[in-house]
Amino acid sequence: MFDYETLKIIWWAFVGVLLIGFALMDGFDFGVGILLPFIGKTDVERRIMINTIGPTWEGNQTWFITAGGALFAAWPLAYAAAFSGFYVALMILLFSLFFRPVGFDYRSKIADTRWRSTWDWALFIGGFVPPLIFGVAFGNLLLGVPFHYDDTMRLEYVGGFLDLLTPFGLLSGVVSVAMLTMHGAAFLRTKTDGVLAQRAGRALIIAAVLMMLAFFAGGLWVVFGIDGFRILNMPDSNTAFMPVVKSVERVRGAWMDNYARWPLMWALPLAGFGGALLSILLTMRQRAVAAFLSSAVAVTAVILTAGASMFPFVMPSSLDPNSSLTAWDVVASHKSLGIMFWVVVIFLPLIITYTAWIYRVMRGKVDAAHIAANEHSAY
Repeated sequence: MFDYETLKIIWWAFVGVLLIGFALMDGFDFGVGILLPFIGKTDVERRIMINTIGPTWEGNQTWFITAGGALFAAWPLAYAAAFSGFYVALMILLFSLFFRPVGFDYRSKIADTRWRSTWDWALFIGGFVPPLIFGVAFGNLLLGVPFHYDDTMRLEYVGGFLDLLTPFGLLSGVVSVAMLTMHGAAFLRTKTDGVLAQRAGRALIIAAVLMMLAFFAGGLWVVFGIDGFRILNMPDSNTAFMPVVKSVERVRGAWMDNYARWPLMWALPLAGFGGALLSILLTMRQRAVAAFLSSAVAVTAVILTAGASMFPFVMPSSLDPNSSLTAWDVVASHKSLGIMFWVVVIFLPLIITYTAWIYRVMRGKVDAAHIAANEHSAY
């Protein structure tokens, strides 16, 4: 069995894989929902868009559930801190997600323009709000979250929902929304033809440009505008210890420490820009599948950039830096991590294989003829 320190690093990677899987798989579902009221000009076009993701969106959303379960099992202190401090934001997230299953199932049940238009906007909310909240949350993690451990080792969060809506947090939300809108548009290009695919291509270009501009502005802000966190000393990382026994300083430019230590990390933000730019170029050359894969590279690289910049911090504390949660002190026991490691090693490849098979079965484009032939069974 691996030693405790190695398992801590492995579970940092596992949580990252699950978050990236969620962003890649459910991300284009969100993107399609965001674009639904804007590039679908007729009821048939909107039904085509919905049915591009209809057979698979529920399976994609299980990545979110799995990521939450892994967070609870592997990083219990982070789970407690996040679901306490971000409680209102997470409730808004969950209620926005409620619109998706109801909207998919009921939207086309009644042939009434107002009924369907209402559900179209509900699906837009279900696609727009989650990426916005996730982006704002990641932005606040980089800024630091106002919590601390008291004398009895109880975690206390000081702040409210509106405190999360900082300029940098909102900029991070723009990066997230634009990124997944780009990803959704790229997916639509692979599943549709004609004028709908053309509109999706234009939306991809706009979203990709906005993502790159916001990502660049956010990077400058991280380097020159906000304080990062740095561990000064802590117990042996191969042991179990409470977060407060380490010493952490908050200083400008600390989020760049890992780039100085491992210069190859600069490939991550460059891949974020490169994937988005390549997706634009491939869209212009009518290479839809390649553009979608490039979009996936951009999404992956942006998430990895944020995670790698923060490592080993999971949830820094702006109120008491020594209370910050890191990959070294936020984890479950050595035995728990070891058991769950084998669960992931066995079941994650099975899930990925099954998902790949589903997409192979559901491959092909959705068009007006498909909707007409499945008038009562299609979404």
